[in-house]
Amino acid sequence: MKQHMTSGSIIACLLVHFLFISCSFAQSDTSINPYHYSISKIAKGNHGAVSSAHPLASMVGLAILKQGGNAFDAAIAVQLALAVVYPNAGNLGGGGFLVAHTKSSKSVAIDFREKAPGSATRDMYLDSLGNPLVGLSEDGPLSSGVPGTVAGLFSTLRYALLPFQDLIQPSIDLAEKGFAITESEAETLNSHQDDFRKYSTETTVFIKKEPWKAHDTLIQKELAQTLIRIREHGMKDFYQGETARLIVEEMKRGNGKISMQDLANYNAIERTPMTFKYKGHQIIGMPMPSSGSLLMLQIMKIVEDRDIGKMGFQSPEAVQLMVEAERRAFADRAEYMGDADFVKVPVKKLSDAGYIKNRMKDYVTGKATPSNIVSPGDINPESEETTHLSIADRYGNAVSVTTTLNGLYGSRTVVGGAGFLLNNQMDDFSIKPGVPNIYGAIGKEANAIAPGKRMLSSMSPTIVLKNNKPYLVVGTPGGTTIPTTVFQTIINIIEFRQSAFDAVNNPKFHHQWLPDQVLVEEEIPSKLINSLHAMGYKTTTTPEIGRTELIKINWKGKKSASFEAIADKRGDDHAAAF
Repeated sequence: MKQHMTSGSIIACLLVHFLFISCSFAQSDTSINPYHYSISKIAKGNHGAVSSAHPLASMVGLAILKQGGNAFDAAIAVQLALAVVYPNAGNLGGGGFLVAHTKSSKSVAIDFREKAPGSATRDMYLDSLGNPLVGLSEDGPLSSGVPGTVAGLFSTLRYALLPFQDLIQPSIDLAEKGFAITESEAETLNSHQDDFRKYSTETTVFIKKEPWKAHDTLIQKELAQTLIRIREHGMKDFYQGETARLIVEEMKRGNGKISMQDLANYNAIERTPMTFKYKGHQIIGMPMPSSGSLLMLQIMKIVEDRDIGKMGFQSPEAVQLMVEAERRAFADRAEYMGDADFVKVPVKKLSDAGYIKNRMKDYVTGKATPSNIVSPGDINPESEETTHLSIADRYGNAVSVTTTLNGLYGSRTVVGGAGFLLNNQMDDFSIKPGVPNIYGAIGKEANAIAPGKRMLSSMSPTIVLKNNKPYLVVGTPGGTTIPTTVFQTIINIIEFRQSAFDAVNNPKFHHQWLPDQVLVEEEIPSKLINSLHAMGYKTTTTPEIGRTELIKINWKGKKSASFEAIADKRGDDHAAAF
């Protein structure tokens, strides 16, 4: 469909492409049938809501909320379910970030980003002449960082209400008994058969003699056993026990670098969230090593005092302003941003109002500013396959989680005997200053490889407060397009007064300094494209940008609220509420 989004339910229904899946807009049945299920793109309720990349995962989260669990319980259960039913991005072998706001008004940020192995070196992906060996950072065990997802789950548990055994059991059942895959899952599994054979050293259930097709049942016995070990022994199994041993054995067979010591030394970190204000709203996001919130701060502060709402949604004036703000923020990302535990990131200066205002001094309305004359700001010293879930509960908790393997199916390496995929997150480092990664992002010394260092990320799990209460819970996958997509979704609601449904599903665009082009979705009107070309912009069309999960919360007094969950039209994403 090329037409502009103007309403929710009818269009969403037309966008569902599964023969065995019906389109629904209310969540009434509490049972979960993993062989026959429907996709809902919008759901409303008065007790809680979940939006995630897969129907079964969202259903698991809703079931946990109905059992009396809070948003943190549901976030744990949904992540575990995604590791089973959404293996191209949901994971045990990756990492991510959690941002939350609790019923007691505490803002939380948990960093479970992967780390470089202890034996990693700055030039490990360069040949003897210093030329980048890009494939090594993208494919197979050598591209994998030390996984953080399981540590992140157990760090989240301190805010949960239910026993961990209750939260992991639905995933064990889905792995052990299987579930019906969707058409899109069949397509991606089929397109990666050669990669699974090439980069996994032992046979995996993802490899099939006959092509996968929609309705096929995917049973993952080895993954079920891994989940059972984690249920019985906790995170100790993953980082020191049998699962850790299986990871290291896979590394040895595939010439990877993760060691038992690397796994035993891994820790998730609870950090101070990055917060800033925008026109009466408070934005809560992740600090370094996520660049997303700092990028959003810079971009949103550039547009805040320019009355972008009056310019009109996707008017040439509004789009130019947003593009130029994105261009300058990404130039700063390339120069200054990295793991703040290893390098001094000048966050205070990069967020300074005067600095941000000065970044736009060469902005000319109606004329593109070429990236070759936009340098990183002058200061004094001082990933694509990702998935997101948004959850809010009746108690007043809101949780936003973005987790990733980086590329589609990560390294395409399945841990022999354990049944889960490892990330290819090492590619998110700057393997050589100035050399773009898989998403075309440029990095420099701040994001160079170092043992134990966390690679820079664009993931942007975000919560927006209004009147000091959770108002929006939002995030998306999409590599470097993540912060610009979250930014546009928020602006669509706050500035352009769009419905939650349209804010998520309206076409998006993106600029990241280099390459010097505006990435636009196919549904962007040709009239706008022509206006951009007339200003001097180059555009590149892509089928889709992001897969946003959004929950909008409307409070009716201090304790009563209504919830509206939106699942992006761009995938199998599913919204659930009650």
